[in-house]
Amino acid sequence: MLRKGNKLKYFIILLLVSLFAIGGCGSKDGSTTDIADTWEMTKDVFDPPPSIDTDSYQMENPNRVRLARLFAPVDGPLTSLSRFVESTDTLPDIDWLELLMARFPWVNTVMVTDEEGNILFMQPETPLKKLTQPLMFKAEWRERPLLTRVDYTDLGPEMYIGRPYFKDTKFRGLIGVGFDPRTLLSLSPDPTKLVVIQPGKGVFSRGKVDAEALLAVNWDEILVDYVNGQVEAGGKYYTWIVRYIGKDPYVYATESVDANTDDGWFF
Repeated sequence: MLRKGNKLKYFIILLLVSLFAIGGCGSKDGSTTDIADTWEMTKDVFDPPPSIDTDSYQMENPNRVRLARLFAPVDGPLTSLSRFVESTDTLPDIDWLELLMARFPWVNTVMVTDEEGNILFMQPETPLKKLTQPLMFKAEWRERPLLTRVDYTDLGPEMYIGRPYFKDTKFRGLIGVGFDPRTLLSLSPDPTKLVVIQPGKGVFSRGKVDAEALLAVNWDEILVDYVNGQVEAGGKYYTWIVRYIGKDPYVYATESVDANTDDGWFF
C-alpha cells in the first residue's frame, strides 16, 4: 500500500504524464521545452534539496553554555599539543622543535632527557622557571604513552606534558614540553571566570577563587562516575567538566549562572 505522501507524489506523476502527452500532441516543436520547464517547476517535489536545521538543537542550561564558551578555546589548543607530543616516540630533531614552537607559541620549555633523567637538550638553555625537583623516572614512564606534571614554582605553576621515547624498542628517555597554564587561560574570552583544577594538587586561575575549597572537593570519588556536573565549594556553585591528558584528569570549572537549573549537585 502507498503511504499518504507517496500517493500524492504518484498522483502528481500521473498528472505530469498526462500534461506531457497533451503538450506533445499540440506542439511537436515545443514539447521538449515544455517538459523541461515543467520538470524545473516540480523537481523539488521528487528530489528535495538537502537542508540542515541549525535551530533544532539548543543548549538550554545557561551554566553549560557559559562553561562551553569559556573552556573550548583553551581545551582545543591543549588537546592539540597533547596529540603532537604523544605522536612522537623517537628522539625528536630540530624540524620537530621548530614545528612545535610555530604551532604552539605559548610553550615555554622543551627538554629531552636520557633514561637516567639527565637533560640532554633544553630550549631555552636557561628557562625562566627552573625545575624545583628532579624528574622522577618510575616504571610507569615505560608503560604510559603520556604523562603530566605541574611544577609549582615561586614564579607560578609550570605544566609539563611528557612522553617516553625509544630506540630499537628500548626506552631511551623522556620528551617534556612545558608551559604556564595561566597563559593558556588567556585564550578564553573571559579568563578571570575560568578555573582549571588539578585534583588534589593545585588550582590555576587568573581571577580570585577559593582554591582551598575547590581542592577540598572529593574529586577522586566524583570522577569515578561523572565527567561533568555541578559542585559546591566555599559557598558557591561551580559547573565543571573533566578532560584527561593521558590518564591525568584536569577539571575546567566556572561559577554557575543559576545553580537551580542543573539536574543535581555533587557534594
